[in-house]
Amino acid sequence: TGDREALIRYVRLHLGDGDEAAGRREIDKAWVEALVPLLDVPPTDRAFILETLATKDAATLAHLFFHLHFYLVRRSGEWIHDGSL
Repeated sequence: TGDREALIRYVRLHLGDGDEAAGRREIDKAWVEALVPLLDVPPTDRAFILETLATKDAATLAHLFFHLHFYLVRRSGEWIHDGSL
């Protein structure tokens, strides 16, 4: 658990350009941007989502997660990074 906590802190510091609180806000922005479009319960391509989860390996899904995170933070309009992975 100590290693995971250190990794979480590292990610927060990285996303916040050295400021852990700013990194936490960056993560929160991505969650908000992911939730806002779903508030009206629009139709989504659930088959694509479920197929992707069922057929892709954990490393690919993790890579997808980070791309989605940065995509959603960029949509928030409060982007502090260049988006490079």
